Amino acid sequence: MSDNDIAVKVKPATKPKIERPKLYKVILVNDDYTPREFVVVVLKAVFRMSEDMCYRVMITAHQKGSCVVCVYVRDIAETKAREGTELGKKAGFPLMFTTEPEE
Repeated sequence: MSDNDIAVKVKPATKPKIERPKLYKVILVNDDYTPREFVVVVLKAVFRMSEDMCYRVMITAHQKGSCVVCVYVRDIAETKAREGTELGKKAGFPLMFTTEPEE
């Protein structure tokens, strides 16, 4: 090769690995003071669930102590949990939603 020749190396095409975002569960925690009807209203407003599904989630939380409401990416899960908890606080109830990573 002379000084004017340029060596070109071709890199193999690599595909970037795209991982799905980790999911988080939004959990309704049961308490003995928040009325059942209010819990159903909050579930309908924040999580856009049908009345039948809201009732089932509320009863499951009542019987077992807590219930997974839905699963979202972290930002959305935390926002929904905060919205539901704040609606309870504004109405004077200790309604609480938490989030935890899905396994």
